[in-house]
Amino acid sequence: MSAEATIKILFKEIQALKLRIEQLEKENQRIALLEKENAILKALLAKYETPKDSSNSSIPPSKDENRPKRNQSLREKSNRKAGGQKGRKGTTLKMTDNPDHTKRLIPDYCNCCGKDLREMKFILVSKRQVVDLPIILPSYTEYQCYGTKCTCGHNQTGSYPDNVTNHIQYGTGVEAAVAYYSVYQYLPFKRLAKMFDHIFNLPISEGSIGNILNRMGEKANPVYNAIHDQVGKSKVVGGDESGCKVNGDKWWAWVWQNVLFTFITVSKSRGKQVIDSMFPQGFPNGILISDRWRPHLTTYAYGHQLCIPHLLRELNYLIELEKTEWAKSIKALLKKGIELKKEYPEYPKDDVRALEIEYEMNELLEFHLEKNKTPKTVTFQNSLLKYREFLFTFLYHKEVTPDNNGSERGVRNFKVKLKVSGQFKTGQNVYAKLRSVIDTCIKSDVNVIQALKLIAQLPILTSGE
Repeated sequence: MSAEATIKILFKEIQALKLRIEQLEKENQRIALLEKENAILKALLAKYETPKDSSNSSIPPSKDENRPKRNQSLREKSNRKAGGQKGRKGTTLKMTDNPDHTKRLIPDYCNCCGKDLREMKFILVSKRQVVDLPIILPSYTEYQCYGTKCTCGHNQTGSYPDNVTNHIQYGTGVEAAVAYYSVYQYLPFKRLAKMFDHIFNLPISEGSIGNILNRMGEKANPVYNAIHDQVGKSKVVGGDESGCKVNGDKWWAWVWQNVLFTFITVSKSRGKQVIDSMFPQGFPNGILISDRWRPHLTTYAYGHQLCIPHLLRELNYLIELEKTEWAKSIKALLKKGIELKKEYPEYPKDDVRALEIEYEMNELLEFHLEKNKTPKTVTFQNSLLKYREFLFTFLYHKEVTPDNNGSERGVRNFKVKLKVSGQFKTGQNVYAKLRSVIDTCIKSDVNVIQALKLIAQLPILTSGE
């Protein structure tokens, strides 16, 4: 074979090899792309196999309806039977010692022989009572203003009370009832108007209900401001926020509270500027309990405490998703801290049991986790490292709790109102004011209706008063 022919054959083979290499390179690129897509799909599948719900995150139980049913509580199953436990004192309807009406049931004759018994002496054998509600009718008070001419020539007339400004108006009892049923019992305007008509026999329009609530909100300003001041001075404060819909837009309901006071406000923002505008000095005397929302954690305060149940729910999710022993150990340690709090309300800084928990937490937070295998757990670990000093504050302060349940209850009332009414068209600020007053009254065991009546008697202060 000639050299020229050999060269031609080798050239063809080289061309074929080049083509094959190009094909293999394309195949390798396709395989790399498929592997990348496979990794993404696996991550998505893991997410859907371990969805976040109310048991492993801060998602409310109302969002669990389309998710697999699971235990939504952090409380572990006990051996106790369902229902009331042995030794529990029950409650029942009690008879009164001073009934409003008494009906004596005296027989006229003997059912056995037919003898007339009307002249016989009778003794009380037994008694029963029926509790009922009377028909409710509104009470009308007419103020008649008289005048006369004094001997000095001056025409003197009587003066109406300061709160009587129209020829016909609703009284403080009606205004208190409107505020109570709208804010505390969550009744929408239409249903509230029907209730007044059907039960109280007092027609009232939806417009009048809105006007009454606005007036009550204005009158409540001094009490609302006093609550704000007391919360700002408190030694322990819980803070939380939750989304709410106002006229189609997303707003935020904010709550700061303690065992005696509840202060609620509404804002378009969820940012730090809301806290700065409400409490520009922060909480210099107080320990602020919150979840891991940065605006709360960066608020100036004497100290901070993270909500431990929030962390436990997140750990539940991480345990289900990435299955690390580290997350199980952190969960067990946090629960150990809660049990320690139950044994004794306050520990000195040098207490052996408290130091042991702190040391164990430090060791766990320094443990190396592989980010490529457990990325979400590593993110959670970094967050705990960042807020390490906020984990066990509750052990060293008697009044500080390991949870933020009080704040969640405070903001939940806002959510219930929205569940009933759908959204606020207007009046969200009035609701926040009156709900703050009502919740504060309940915490102090003050009768809500009586408190609202007192507020209804207050004048509306103009700016500068």
